[in-house]
Formats: sequence, structure tokens, C-alpha cells
Amino acid sequence: MNLKQLEYALAVADTGSFTRAAERCHVVQSALSHQVARLEAALGVSLFERTSRRVRLTPAGEAFVLSARPALEATQRIADDVAAACGQVRGRLSIGEISSLTALDLVDLLAVFHGRYPAVDVRLLTAKSELLVADVCERRLDVGFIGLWEGELLQGVQHRLLGREALVAVLPPEHPLAGNECLALADLADQVLVDFPEGTGARRQTDEAFMAAGLVRRVQFEIGHIRLVEKFVQRGMALGLVPERTAQGFERVSLVRLTDAPVRHVYAVWANSPTPAARAFLQVLEERLAVEAVGQVR
Repeated sequence: MNLKQLEYALAVADTGSFTRAAERCHVVQSALSHQVARLEAALGVSLFERTSRRVRLTPAGEAFVLSARPALEATQRIADDVAAACGQVRGRLSIGEISSLTALDLVDLLAVFHGRYPAVDVRLLTAKSELLVADVCERRLDVGFIGLWEGELLQGVQHRLLGREALVAVLPPEHPLAGNECLALADLADQVLVDFPEGTGARRQTDEAFMAAGLVRRVQFEIGHIRLVEKFVQRGMALGLVPERTAQGFERVSLVRLTDAPVRHVYAVWANSPTPAARAFLQVLEERLAVEAVGQVR
């Protein structure tokens, strides 16, 4: 058993595919498959169930992932931790954000970080909050920027509250309700709406808010990115509910505040034992937040 075998097997587990795992590890598929087979022979078990359509973990594979991931991570961090002790931050920093992040300018923040720590390889992706939290818990991500609703708990990660955002209604300018100063959820109950898929964190609170008010909502368009709300509303096909600062960035739509709006809490989350690169990034984040706080006081 060697570290490359652990890396390759974990890549297969993460991607669910030998082909995608080989692409991620920058190796030909035959070499990766050979090393995974050697690992399985050394362990005396099959880690994966292979069919023509999918690859999935066996019970032995699930146990392997639980032990192998922290072992590989600890080994990979040795050089970075030693370098950090000598004053050099290097390695890899993986950041994830929701598509509606408005609490800070993440690209600007990463530019500041990169200027200060050019030896760190930075990776950025966009995903839903629940996926980002899971990735941070399982150490696939170093830091995530997520949105949760009031009353939702964060477990298994460290976190910092960045802000609170009330949802507002976004409507086509020509819509009969667009001229109102305020609306209530009841005003939207019979309107066609665009929202994230049912069951996702981004959708759950609005569904619960309508249910608590005894209302049935009509979500006819389910989307995967917040900017699609803007497009559906611009075309007059639906109304949307989005954080106010997100709505302010939309074009050719009307924004109307809600008297009973759900409120989203925006957090930064990170692992309980962050890497040197993650610690350095969090320090840059705190510096930026401190500067913004001073500006708000003034």
C-alpha cells in the first residue's frame, strides 16, 4: 500500500468514475485502475462495485474512505506544516461559495490573498450550501461560504456569521404588483414563481414560510443558479424571491420588499483543523471584515 494508491482510490470514490478519477489525478486510466487493483489485492477486499454504468463503494470501500482520507491528508500536510513553521505558506486552498453570495467580494478577497501568498494554489467552485458544508466536513474543501435559514444548525465545522439578509420579491417592471412599496407572501401565493429545486437548502425556508402562513406556492421553474431567476423575471415568465443585495444586482426587474420575508444567515465555514493556507486565508478574511466594520461605524 502506498500514498498514490490511496490518492487514486479516493479519487474514484469522490468522482464515482475511474475515467474522471484519472483526469483529476492527471494519469492515464489504465495506470490508475492497475494501482487501485493492487491496493484491493493488498487489502484482500473489493473497494468498489463496478458495472458498465456506474462505480460505487462496497461496505469495505466505505470503511476504507473513512480511514484513508484523513491519513492521506495528514501525510500531504507534513511539508506544508513544516514550511509554515518556517514562515512560508504554500500548498492548496479550496474555496466554495453559493451562487448568491453578496456578503463580500470573494474574487477581490482571493486577489489580496494571492498577492500575499503566491505559493498557494487556489481553487474556487460554486455549489449549494448543503454540498459545501459536506465537502468542508469531509476535507474536500478548506473554506465554504454558505447561506442558512434562521434556526438551522451547523455541525462538524467551525463557522463565522458574515451577515443576515432578508429575501425580497423581484418582478417584471410591468407586473401589476411591481408598483407596491411592500408586499406579503400572500400576495405571491397565486403567482408563478422561479426557485431552486425542492428539498434544497436554498428552497426549504421559503417553502416553510409559505406553509406556515397557510399558503400554497406555484414554483413552475426550478433552477440551479441564482442568475437564472433574473432571466425568468426579465422575460415575464415568473416572479422570484432572492436576497435583497442579490436583487440589487439584477437588471430590468423591479424589487419589492416583503413584510413577512424569510431571513437568510450567511456564514464562512471551515474544518476544525485548517491547513496553513486556510488559516492564512481566514486571517485575510478577518482583516477585510474588520476594515468594513470600521467603515460602517464611520
